[in-house]
Amino acid sequence: MNSPGPSLVDRSGHRYPADQPRWRGDNGGPLVFEPLPGIGREQIDAAVNSQWRYRAALPDPLARIDPVTLGEGRTPLINRTFDGIDVGLKLESMNPTGSFKDRGVAVMVTALRHHGIDRALEDSSGNGGSSVAAYCAAAGIEAHILVPAATSPNKIVQSRWHGAHIELVSGTRQEVADEAVRRADTTFYASHNWHPHFLQGIKLIAYEIWEDLGFRSPAAVLVPAGAGSLVLGCATGFGELYRAGEIERVPRILVSQPENCCPLVTALEQGSAEVVEKQWATTVAEGTAIAQPVRDREVLQAIRDSGGAAVAVPEDELLPAVGELARTGLFVEPTSAQVVPALRQLRAAGEISAADTVVAVLTGSGLKAGHLLATV
Repeated sequence: MNSPGPSLVDRSGHRYPADQPRWRGDNGGPLVFEPLPGIGREQIDAAVNSQWRYRAALPDPLARIDPVTLGEGRTPLINRTFDGIDVGLKLESMNPTGSFKDRGVAVMVTALRHHGIDRALEDSSGNGGSSVAAYCAAAGIEAHILVPAATSPNKIVQSRWHGAHIELVSGTRQEVADEAVRRADTTFYASHNWHPHFLQGIKLIAYEIWEDLGFRSPAAVLVPAGAGSLVLGCATGFGELYRAGEIERVPRILVSQPENCCPLVTALEQGSAEVVEKQWATTVAEGTAIAQPVRDREVLQAIRDSGGAAVAVPEDELLPAVGELARTGLFVEPTSAQVVPALRQLRAAGEISAADTVVAVLTGSGLKAGHLLATV
């Protein structure tokens, strides 16, 4: 740790050294890295067939130290057409543990190992927990994961086989997160929703989409959002590419949430700077069932700054969307499939046109939601 690298910044503008293990600011709010300059195509390490080919875009010392990696990233981008709308689908189910979370967790766990953390606490509705379990196993870090009791059994099984200590907690996804924060005084809290290094990994999907498209930016990126890490990752990564002079504009960030739990959509419609506390109904799109996103202010601002939009998908359209994608050969969980009806809503609202290059992110495998899909 010879060089501290860029600083971490909280919402008040207070700066913290990034070479110390820290998951939130002294004011209790989330942290982000100060803006980084981005990289050009000449700085891509083409010999590396994973997201670490873009490691030069990461803050020091992550650009220089050995990563904890399972080969995450470099997922396919394939084309599909829905009602005349051509869209590129980024297949994040092809990541090692079956979801996009591997991108952020690989970078986060690399930082944890570098900081000497040997025991970590996480809370998750499934994908984040199984990813943390796998990467902690690869790093030799003891993982303790709190999960909602109603979490998909397949996700819990995966985490247990990786050797993580799993505790089922009664209550909502938000109540599980609150319980994890209460325990953070005794075990380092390696929350993928809080830890600033997680977003540094997620931002690499923007670099990858840029390379996938022949070093061009799409007109829009459509992502399902719960905590909103994909929103912030895209905003950060494409923002860096813009500052580096590699793209002419940052793509619009379009967001899908299930109607049964859509606090970000509601806040945008109301012109609010943050989400309003509210009890939401359950949804089969469990990965986006987050009532109070930790970084709500930043996510909402990123959508607005990009000129983006957000839509809520009715619950009765989620499982049919899984089937529609499956009949094109793509098996994803309901959380991911919601982008298809969202795409139609956005087209009907005039937010996208047939001339736009649109990339939609399919965040996780249908194998993660077997209990939800087996009875259909």
